[in-house]
Amino acid sequence: MKGPDKILVVNPRLLLLRLRQLAGEHKLFSWALAAGAFLRLLAILGYPGALWFSGDSYVYVGAALRPQPNLSKSTGYSFFLRALLPFHSFTLVTTVQHLMGLAVAVMIYVLLRRYGVSKLWATVATLPQLLDGFIIEDEHMIMAESLFTFLLMVATLLLLWKPRSSWWTAVVAGLLVGAAAVVRTEGEVMLAVIPLFLLVRGWGWKTLRGWAVAVVFAVASLVPVGAYASWFHHHNPSSKPYDMTMSMGFYVWGRVSSFANCAVIKPTGQQALVCPTQPLVDRTPPGDYIWHAPYVHQDISTAAIGGPVSAKGNQLLTSFAIHAIEAQPVDYVKTVVKDVGLAFGFPRIGYPDPGTVSYYNFHLHYNESYLPPNLLNHEWIKGGTAYSDWIAYGHQAPGVVDKVFAAPILAYQRLVFTYGPLLAVIFLMGLGGVLSVTASGRRGRGLSSMMSWAAMRSLRLHWRPRGTSMLPWVTAVALLLAPIAVADFDYRYLIPVIPFAAMGAGLSFAPRRTAPKPDPAPAGAPAAIESTVPDQVA
Repeated sequence: MKGPDKILVVNPRLLLLRLRQLAGEHKLFSWALAAGAFLRLLAILGYPGALWFSGDSYVYVGAALRPQPNLSKSTGYSFFLRALLPFHSFTLVTTVQHLMGLAVAVMIYVLLRRYGVSKLWATVATLPQLLDGFIIEDEHMIMAESLFTFLLMVATLLLLWKPRSSWWTAVVAGLLVGAAAVVRTEGEVMLAVIPLFLLVRGWGWKTLRGWAVAVVFAVASLVPVGAYASWFHHHNPSSKPYDMTMSMGFYVWGRVSSFANCAVIKPTGQQALVCPTQPLVDRTPPGDYIWHAPYVHQDISTAAIGGPVSAKGNQLLTSFAIHAIEAQPVDYVKTVVKDVGLAFGFPRIGYPDPGTVSYYNFHLHYNESYLPPNLLNHEWIKGGTAYSDWIAYGHQAPGVVDKVFAAPILAYQRLVFTYGPLLAVIFLMGLGGVLSVTASGRRGRGLSSMMSWAAMRSLRLHWRPRGTSMLPWVTAVALLLAPIAVADFDYRYLIPVIPFAAMGAGLSFAPRRTAPKPDPAPAGAPAAIESTVPDQVA
């Protein structure tokens, strides 16, 4: 006779005891995590409900209430909002996003410790994610960055947990990365980066299994993307089967507007209509220029093309942008490099315009012009205005501020964040885990000897694997470059970049992977004994 089925019961006391034990074993990180949690609590108490970004937040909330794809941006984040809709609480949404932010720091710490990084440096690597005031403010917004970063970090943790990924790991990680690409389309670059990583790691491209794992990941990642694209095409039959928006041409036109010279490009036909003739010095940054440039609004509409985010408009603007880049490749590269430099600049500037940057700061007061508008003639998602959707979802008016708690977190954000030069140092440290500079030969002591011509000539640049810092560091680079290459620089785009760059920097402190030295043979023993026993048994 079989005994009764075992029932898994979690004892809260034992769980609490285990958590206290872990906190005692990792005191430094526990204090850092507690500090990050306290700062986020100030944001929750100081700003009941949630903060917003003009346009994007209104689309996300509207699509959560009335599920449908949007022409200008993917609404994958709206599915997350819809899952929490029964609670009608923006406070719950932002609390979950703050918890995601803390979880990202925990994942960074756990992975670094797994690869042998000391508790000190593993904790230091989590500080940008835990303490950056702008990351905390973004987590308190109805914006997609927190969910996007969380999904990618979980996928990264799964792929790096073991030296060789299993089939189920590849499937789950692929689904997560695909979901991240639906949440924010800039994640599409990871659909190419990670399969390449799986092929390169451990020389996977030399084995059938390595190729199979990479293919499994790629197929799994295309499931969420394909499902969303199919849904988008169903609502917009004029779109291409693989489109998730119709705004790529609009944004990439903005990218080339910062250098496009019609005299060099020599556009013809309808492309001449959208070629900006305004002097370069009079054009504002792309992130601002695209919203008021007549070439992509009045001019394109009067030509019966259908607007910048229509099927014809998207095709026209995309073809013009490609033509502009082909005609001025050097100017394009210079523009991208210049905008990448803004990520490492100091101090922060009002780029692409002061109005945009103001949404990335906590404020003690939000005047009526700053609130989600209640314009009956302007609905971001058909069926409701931005203001009415906000009330319908959260059952609370926007712009509520409790100054007792808001003032401290506001002052903190102005002072504590990942400064541009610090981010540059983090990237360089992460690069140290991929490439290494060493000096060969004997060197004398003193600064003069170190700076001598002989010492300089002895420097060698070579591959020096430490841990597995390649994927986090490359992910940070890809997430930094991708939006700048196709749209423009924006400080908000740094939110997912910072934790991956910090993880890459932390992995540079992992012990170097070296082959174990053989035990010395006893005196009088043969130099070597050939064995036919397999390695797994021997």
